[in-house]
Amino acid sequence: MRSARSSSEKRPRVILVVLVALAQLGNACTDNDAAATRTATADGGERSINVAIVGNPQMEDIAALTPDLFTAHTGITVNYTILEEQALREIVTRDVGARGKQFDVVMIGMFEAPQFGKNGWLVDLTPYATSDLDYDVDDLIPAVRKGLSYDGGLYASPFYGESSFLMYRKDLTEAAGLAVPDEPTWDEVAKIARALDSEDTAGICLRGKPGWGDLGSVFTTVLHTFGGTWWLATEDGDIGAAQVDQPEFAEALNFYVDLVNDVGEDDAANASFNECLNQYLEGKVAMWFDATVAAGLLEADDSPVKGLNGYALAPTRVTDASGWLWAWALAIPQNAPDKETAWEYVSWATSAEYIEAAAETLPGGWAAVPPGTRRSTYENANYQAAAGAFAQKTLEAMVAAPIENPGKMPEPGLGGVQYVGVPEFQDVATRCTEEFSAAIAGRESVEDALAACQVIASEVSN
Repeated sequence: MRSARSSSEKRPRVILVVLVALAQLGNACTDNDAAATRTATADGGERSINVAIVGNPQMEDIAALTPDLFTAHTGITVNYTILEEQALREIVTRDVGARGKQFDVVMIGMFEAPQFGKNGWLVDLTPYATSDLDYDVDDLIPAVRKGLSYDGGLYASPFYGESSFLMYRKDLTEAAGLAVPDEPTWDEVAKIARALDSEDTAGICLRGKPGWGDLGSVFTTVLHTFGGTWWLATEDGDIGAAQVDQPEFAEALNFYVDLVNDVGEDDAANASFNECLNQYLEGKVAMWFDATVAAGLLEADDSPVKGLNGYALAPTRVTDASGWLWAWALAIPQNAPDKETAWEYVSWATSAEYIEAAAETLPGGWAAVPPGTRRSTYENANYQAAAGAFAQKTLEAMVAAPIENPGKMPEPGLGGVQYVGVPEFQDVATRCTEEFSAAIAGRESVEDALAACQVIASEVSN
């Protein structure tokens, strides 16, 4: 697969630590050990930083390219810790919230950036970004910059930005005499997926792996467009009564579980972004609803399905739009020992310079570069040529993302389509999606999963 091929031969000078559980963090190194390592390298005339990132192809690419494109020019060694999505979120939240010194740079998203910024856990990057001419802060796409800010301060620099949309094998739909609408409903998608399902190719791939950012992100997107919500908002915007026991929530979950069980991917209860990506690339699924960033991997020069795909806006039910807005971004914890060195790395990793260098170096070429962050990327003729199948739809989806009003009812906290913008959502949705994933796997009924989740969600209601 692409992720293995593009990175396995380029990593000898980058330290990669793959962790899959919180208990393993203590075995990596303690705060004191990490600080001592950085001090020792500094005394020896070199600099070193520890960076925690998510384990997906885009980030594996930068880890592989860092020694030649960054370390060789700056003398700064980057020690990467690459984590699965759920593990990354839990470990980073714990470490940053406890004012730890494990990491100099952490990867977070739009859910965490404004909340962590408000809590004083992160460095305000605005002074660095505005004074760094090479960074060009005004080149950032406004919606992405706003989503990573709090009270006017930029608390994370976007590595890639995305919305969500439907990806499908256009050759398969055409052969079956089917047409996918540009703005489909979930009922239309389900009908097409069932028609395309075969012994060799599943009709659709949807996340089923537990975690608020795994199954939770896609299901919450479906929930919102079905008219449901996790909680009502109180008059002052706090978390009100849990709504898991309401008909809209049950309808959304039953629809989701039935669709995945009827025509979904293999081992759906353990599938997240990477698993769906791999199955799509291998021709094992005909449709896939997920992050728009995937399109660059599908249309990359080394993709086996390049040119075979169609793209449609995120499916809806009772709302006008349902695509989310997200960015994986790099932030500097408030207690980072060497903020100047950390910013030097962040500035490079999220710059137009890196995007151009990646395009020239990666097997996937321009289509595979980090998208959705800089206007200059979409103005680049090379990117326009390589990403013509999906670039405009990605921008349309990001602009249309209904982050301020994702559903039919006012919600507590900050806006969000694939999440509810309150800190409590992280734990509640993680625990609830364990129940939902069990329903997908057939270990419990949807009714029991809903009942258990209502109890969990009610624990934080005001």
